[in-house]
Amino acid sequence: MTNHWIDVKNADVILVMGANPAENHPISMKWVLRAKEKGAKLIVVDPRFTRTAAKADIYAPMRSGTDIAFLGGMVKYILDNHLYFKDYVVNYTNAAFLVNPEYKGPGELKGLFSGYDDKTRKYDKKTWSYQMDEKGIPQKDLSLKDKNCVFQLLKKHYSRYKLDTVSSITGTPKEKLLEVYKTYASTGKPNRAGTELYAMGWTQHTVGTQNIRAMSVIQLLLGNIGIAGGGINALRGESNVQGSTDHGLLFHILPGYLPVPTASVVDLKTYTEKLTPKTKDPKSVNWWGNRPKYITSYLKAIYGNNATKDNDFGYAWLPKLDEGMNASWLMLFDQMFKGKFEGFFAWGQNPACSGANAGKVRKALAKLKWMVNVNLFDNETGSFWRAPGTNPAEIQTEVFMLPAASSVEKEGSITNSSRLAQWRTRAIPPIGESKPDSEIMNELYFRVKKLYKTKGSKFTAPIMNLTWNYGKKGDDGKVKEINIHQVAKEINGYYLEDLFDNKVTPPKQLGKKGELCASFVTLQADGTTSCGNWIYSQSYTQKEDKVINMMARRKKTDTTGLGLYPEWAWAWPVNRRIIYNRASVDPQGRPWDPKRAVIKWNPDKLDPKTKKPAPGWDGDVPDGPAPPMADEKGKYPFIMRADGMGAIFGPGLADGPFPEHYEALECPLQENVMSKQRINPTIKLFYDKDKGSPEDIFISCDIRFPYVATTYRVSEHWQTGVMTRHQPWLLEMMPQQFVEISEELANEKKIKSGDKVRVKSARGEVWAIAVVTKRFKPFKVAGSTVHQVGLPWCFGWQYPEDKSGGDSANLLTPTIGDANTMIPETKAFMVNVEKI
Repeated sequence: MTNHWIDVKNADVILVMGANPAENHPISMKWVLRAKEKGAKLIVVDPRFTRTAAKADIYAPMRSGTDIAFLGGMVKYILDNHLYFKDYVVNYTNAAFLVNPEYKGPGELKGLFSGYDDKTRKYDKKTWSYQMDEKGIPQKDLSLKDKNCVFQLLKKHYSRYKLDTVSSITGTPKEKLLEVYKTYASTGKPNRAGTELYAMGWTQHTVGTQNIRAMSVIQLLLGNIGIAGGGINALRGESNVQGSTDHGLLFHILPGYLPVPTASVVDLKTYTEKLTPKTKDPKSVNWWGNRPKYITSYLKAIYGNNATKDNDFGYAWLPKLDEGMNASWLMLFDQMFKGKFEGFFAWGQNPACSGANAGKVRKALAKLKWMVNVNLFDNETGSFWRAPGTNPAEIQTEVFMLPAASSVEKEGSITNSSRLAQWRTRAIPPIGESKPDSEIMNELYFRVKKLYKTKGSKFTAPIMNLTWNYGKKGDDGKVKEINIHQVAKEINGYYLEDLFDNKVTPPKQLGKKGELCASFVTLQADGTTSCGNWIYSQSYTQKEDKVINMMARRKKTDTTGLGLYPEWAWAWPVNRRIIYNRASVDPQGRPWDPKRAVIKWNPDKLDPKTKKPAPGWDGDVPDGPAPPMADEKGKYPFIMRADGMGAIFGPGLADGPFPEHYEALECPLQENVMSKQRINPTIKLFYDKDKGSPEDIFISCDIRFPYVATTYRVSEHWQTGVMTRHQPWLLEMMPQQFVEISEELANEKKIKSGDKVRVKSARGEVWAIAVVTKRFKPFKVAGSTVHQVGLPWCFGWQYPEDKSGGDSANLLTPTIGDANTMIPETKAFMVNVEKI
């Protein structure tokens, strides 16, 4: 989230699109309802009339996979009616930047952007560049009239997204489109705020990243980034998904979103030179310019005294990706399916049910020599070898089950969608032989280390040189029990030498050797600081001799009235509750909306210690201490971007600098209404007609699979249901797989509620109980009637043991992912529904 959960109450208009908080994030709905009590309007856009929609002032139905068309129409409406916040757009976005004159968009190139290579399915982005002045700074036209400026290119791009066209694509009635557009566009004023809440309904598409980008463009046009009641707010699908991504549990990032090096990045110097963004604009903070400090401090944290300047701080020991290698979910299981893996740790997950194209996933597991299943319960992944239709005698995979402790049986931090890291203590000890994840990792590390020591290896350094000072050690050097506080302190970071600011006279001491770092501001690139994750530096710190776990704080004071609660736990970075908050003020530092002031410049501020004049910011922790833009030392507000500006034009993405509507891989249309390019041209296609890969087949516009399908969650179950299906009360409330279908489709198919039906795609099938409902209605798409159905993905064959629950809806979903993230497209695909 750019903002936070409580901040939703500050909004004047709330757009829920790609999410269903009333059912999937029920506690969060109190802040939505709090906003409504104060007069806010709630808009819900969803293929299905959900419980969130039941609370909406405006509900707009929309066919799955057409979000960009819907939002593109809103961009056009805002531009055509001059409803954008011009002062914000000119001063804080790249709308005025001049783009390479050779750039061309989909309107000119039949759905493609300039630079496309049909053979590689990739873009050469040379034309997606800016015109630079003699200093190397992007040229601007502050009048926004130059035909090559971002603003004019945006208008040109979305001029094609006419109301009739958008309605024809989305199936949303024109009057509903206008009602949504008018209501949300009303927030493009200094005294109005609009927020957007999204979840997997946006991300799990082949254009998932661009769905979010489209809303970002709208929020920047309306001036809704950085302000109270605004923002782009992801409702994370797990209670600690934010924490897991923060700490690098993805293939392409290290902790703190540092890029994982590839094989060609041979040393630390190359890493810092090649992967550190640069700017020549003195008004740009370019905070990622500090990347050398963060990567060096990270290396010191993991390799300790073994990391020295002479050995490049152990950079050579850091794992590298092969050039062009993609180790995302779909790619890993594709390689596993092809027999490229010997072993697999399924740690706290259930890919046999959660993975797209689950049938292929289950076949892939059978290609392994061994698998370790770390979980609270046995599940479909651990028992894949005895699944219905499987002959255990033909399965070579040896499965090891390691019982894990639940969340109430272990201590540690958890970071929610608000970037808020909260410490929780252990309620009860682990049951039976189960262990916390940290203890399992501890056992694994020391056993692997012992094997390397006794049996040797060609390259032992990455393991042998790790630091592992997370608790008291026995005579054998092994940590007896993990002290999770020691882990948290290493993440925060230490001063390894006395640190001074030599820019002032006399030099000012910033930190003492052995003390915890005050924040990432004091991290160094010379090996004198360590930090396991730079964005968490300040989460566990100290003042003089007093050590403070900032994540464990629980004070309920909030002087702003905005719900910041700055002393409740700790939010990254540096306890900032609303990021990019310097965009909430005008160039003079005055809040755009004084009634919802996140920060404001105080020229009369005094230093609390010396009482001498020290002009600065009041309110939330500002996005950098720089003065307002109008000051000669002022800086642009979007500090994580090299140019310092909010990106309306985004040349960094794989599939285009502006979001463009493409159909889902599987869709009911033979052609894209918007252009000649039906699907995203840069997605990786797994299906190979010539070589034969039937598991990855996809079929569109085929009478065998005439209905659009989507998947979703229910309140009664968690993820694939491993934890909740074992709870009798929850299972009684939601006992088995079901499919929701409209009354109109039910009449066509002669299906009644309670009938057992077969839902089938090109890849697999599941049985389900039919739920005939008014929540789905047929769409009018491109002149034809299109039906949509929906299934939850929380069921699996393994439990209940009598097989009465059915199986995973992901047996139906395709092997295809977003062009940028490779997250699977499970929210739009084609099926048939037949009565059994």
